[in-house]
Amino acid sequence: MEIIDAIILGIIQGLTEFLPVSSSGHLELGSAILGDQKIPEESLMFTVVLHFATALATLLVFRKDIVVLLEGLFKFKWNEETQFVAKIVLSMIPAVIVGLFFEEQLEQFFGGQIVFVGFMLLVTALLLFLADKAKNTEKPVSFPNAVLVGLAQAVAMLPGISRSGATISASVLLGIDKTKAARFSFLMVVPLIFGKIAKDILDGALTYNSESFGYLSVGFVAAFISGYFACTWMIALVRKSKLTYFAIYCSIVGLIAIFAGLYL
Repeated sequence: MEIIDAIILGIIQGLTEFLPVSSSGHLELGSAILGDQKIPEESLMFTVVLHFATALATLLVFRKDIVVLLEGLFKFKWNEETQFVAKIVLSMIPAVIVGLFFEEQLEQFFGGQIVFVGFMLLVTALLLFLADKAKNTEKPVSFPNAVLVGLAQAVAMLPGISRSGATISASVLLGIDKTKAARFSFLMVVPLIFGKIAKDILDGALTYNSESFGYLSVGFVAAFISGYFACTWMIALVRKSKLTYFAIYCSIVGLIAIFAGLYL
């Protein structure tokens, strides 16, 4: 992999991890455009590094919230912070089940399935459009809501379905306050990312050699910086109900992907 390709893919990951346009879908499209020919083990390592970068960016953006949550959690009381952490754990269950028991089936949707990615981007566009039209409320995330949002996150494991778009849209359509929906959406994925990295390490699925250090490093930096700014920007956009712009973008990219996959 060339350094410039690593930078481009890192920026794509950083932006699309938080902006509701599907990071997995855009990485699939980006790899197809760049003619990505790296072997699967190297591809997995690069993907893990990029996700680790965006997870760290999330921790940085929500560092104050995380400190408050940890302080409340270690009081060992059923307080607001402990309940919030419990909701995050609850929301993780559907994605964990899919990741553990349906990993092989899920992988079949990756690897150049451009037409499928295009259709899933159209689904993302519809969700964003509906969410943007929903009225804002002061409603917090409840335990039943956490399960439903978790199901949306599990579905978003498909390339082309935006994780942030699906979870934020599901939350808003359930009547949850938009700012709280964005906060819950971004925090709920962090344990999953670290859990997936740990699983890959324990399974011995990750390979590393000194030749890959350069592109892994620049990809990490690009994903971290772009992810930090994208996360901050996205919180403001959700609060101001500006998701329709992303719905239009996903529709355009989705239609282009479908056309390219069928006719080019």
